[in-house]
Amino acid sequence: MTASTADDSDFPEPPVPFAAPGLPYPRILVKVSGEALMGSEPFGLHPPTVARIARDLVAARALGCEVAVVVGGGNILRGARVAGEDLDRATADHMGMLATVMNGLALEAAIEAAGAPARTLSAIPMPTVCEPYARQPANRHLRRGRIVVLTGGTGNPYFTTDTGAVLRAAELDCDAVLKATNVDGVYTADPKKDPTATRYDRITHDEALARDLKVMDAAAFALAREASLPIIVFDIREPGAIATAAKGEGRVTVVAP
Repeated sequence: MTASTADDSDFPEPPVPFAAPGLPYPRILVKVSGEALMGSEPFGLHPPTVARIARDLVAARALGCEVAVVVGGGNILRGARVAGEDLDRATADHMGMLATVMNGLALEAAIEAAGAPARTLSAIPMPTVCEPYARQPANRHLRRGRIVVLTGGTGNPYFTTDTGAVLRAAELDCDAVLKATNVDGVYTADPKKDPTATRYDRITHDEALARDLKVMDAAAFALAREASLPIIVFDIREPGAIATAAKGEGRVTVVAP
């Protein structure tokens, strides 16, 4: 029996609702890039890294958070990069969406191996592989304490998975978007290229847009501003980083109104 078809009785369900009181962000959406799943590999998945991220998601759930995850596909294929003269952008983007489903299935299996129930939902219906995304079933899974892995982007070309993450967070009434990156927050410039770059502790959506900060695309920031959703940017490479950010702690940048 695969993770996607596991019977609900495989994991005992907590009382509804699952989220514990007193948390700063009772329901979170974590954005994990495909590149974060590569670890030390030049392409594809690094199983120990996938397992580590899965354990961190399970640790956030153990705090009492309801946890959704949007996963990217850049470790396998990024549509904007492969689009060209012989491959139109819409087709390339759909190929990238399929890559996110592969990553989601791997992450779902790792989460369940770490001891928590999970469900993969895809914006591109493929019912023999995973559940199609719909708001009501996703909400039901979250309330019952399942970690919901959201794949397929928005289901439409020309939108990044960052924008998809903010869209799903708004749809599912999440309290924050946790943006996992390879740096410990938002900087005035790329700290890998500019040693004088300084980190923001807090910045508004408007400031992020006006300064053209590249941690997320402009559409994602604009949608987060419209929905009054805070975005918490943190370094996924730090052990326990997701659970720490979910508690409102750690070295992060908060992008909020």
